[in-house]
Amino acid sequence: MSSKKVKNNRGIIIGTVLAIVAFFVIFFMPTPEGMTVEGQKSLALFVFALIMWIVRPIPIYLTSIIIVLLLPLLGAVAKQKDAFGCLGFDIIWLMVAAFVLTSAMSSTNLGKRIALTLVTKLAKSPTQTLIVFAIVNFILAFFVPSTTARASLLVPITLVILEIFKAAPGKSKFGKLMMLQGVQTNAIATSVVMTATSAQVLAIGFINEQAGGDLGYLQWILGSIPQAILTVVLTFIAGLFMYRYKDEFTEAVGDIGAALRGQLEELGPMTVAEKKAALIFLFTLLSWATGDYQKDWFGFELSTEQTAVLSMLLCLLPGVGVITWKQADIKWDLMIFSAGAYAVGNAVNDTGAATWVIDKMINATGLDRLPPGVVAVALIFITIFSHLIFTSKTVRTTILIPSIIVLAKQLGIDPVPLALVCSYGIAYTVTLPPHSKVNTLYFGTGYFDVKDELIYGLVMCLFGAISCSLVYFTWIHIVV
Repeated sequence: MSSKKVKNNRGIIIGTVLAIVAFFVIFFMPTPEGMTVEGQKSLALFVFALIMWIVRPIPIYLTSIIIVLLLPLLGAVAKQKDAFGCLGFDIIWLMVAAFVLTSAMSSTNLGKRIALTLVTKLAKSPTQTLIVFAIVNFILAFFVPSTTARASLLVPITLVILEIFKAAPGKSKFGKLMMLQGVQTNAIATSVVMTATSAQVLAIGFINEQAGGDLGYLQWILGSIPQAILTVVLTFIAGLFMYRYKDEFTEAVGDIGAALRGQLEELGPMTVAEKKAALIFLFTLLSWATGDYQKDWFGFELSTEQTAVLSMLLCLLPGVGVITWKQADIKWDLMIFSAGAYAVGNAVNDTGAATWVIDKMINATGLDRLPPGVVAVALIFITIFSHLIFTSKTVRTTILIPSIIVLAKQLGIDPVPLALVCSYGIAYTVTLPPHSKVNTLYFGTGYFDVKDELIYGLVMCLFGAISCSLVYFTWIHIVV
């Protein structure tokens, strides 16, 4: 057995023991003041699952099954359906629909045609491809007001691109970097557009109502752009150093471009199946992009999930669709993993365990005894890294932004610019698959594991916190 394998096995054993010990320590310790018994139990299970997902002594979906079983058995949730019912969450349906749409684009060659066109016209190398998809993510943020919808649109195209570059899931550093940057660019792009997630709209409401602000769409964008650009550039550069993929491509860049153009020519004119898939894809895009206006236009509104399921139906419908159910490559192990992840995440939120942890974290730092500038930086860092505990952007917004406003007033700090910059950090949910639906969709491609996302996500969050801090001390006071 190689030394590397022995080292990995040792790490797995140590990690598993740590997960079990952490569970029992938290589970059996005296219930801390301010925390419920249910919150303590859910926190113990959350920590156990988190370590197990990172170390992976068993497949991640098996850990989720264990969690789903233990949540009601240990009394961490009030009812069995609170855990077992997570398999019926809208995200699960959205994921199923996304895999069907991916299969439709792949089977008809539409995805390949789009990918080849993008690469041949806009990107002549792997690095340029990474840049192109980052730019596309930012553009889509203005037209598709759903983080998950944007991911659902780009993941199928990204998969085809990686197939063209022969980037094997779990092996290719380029594939790993491209998928991880898909997660991160989605989050950074979201932080630029106020309407890109409902949590940011909620944050603006808190700032205007509780802090006396008068902020809107334009102020949000102007204030956020510098931190987003700086963060995405720093993270991109870090990714190039962390995942050196140059040795994966033996052909010269020009040869790759020629090969791709040759493949595009081989496809010939669009087939009937491709045209059908294109119409379904266009319907999906338009429906997601106009979600905020459908109620006024038509008297009803299709949610992101309803649109996805309707598109899935169109893809599968005889005579209309382009694939059969057997052709749909649906990753059911990912569904089970996601159900368990959301079950334990919701339990931590619903029982108040997450709130207790954040309150203790803030109190332990003694923020009220620090200089105002240090307090501002600390709050920015807390807002961004708090997603390690919370799985909901809305919950983080509801708890953190009003608290930041109150604390700022008590310390004589202008609450409007501070709360606004902290609000940019709400979108930073990039370190673990359960932290957002976007993470789960990209994670389901199999190109990276939990550890990859955790490490690169922490790097991005660090850059994001630094960028937001710089914006707070300089640019934001000009905008606001």
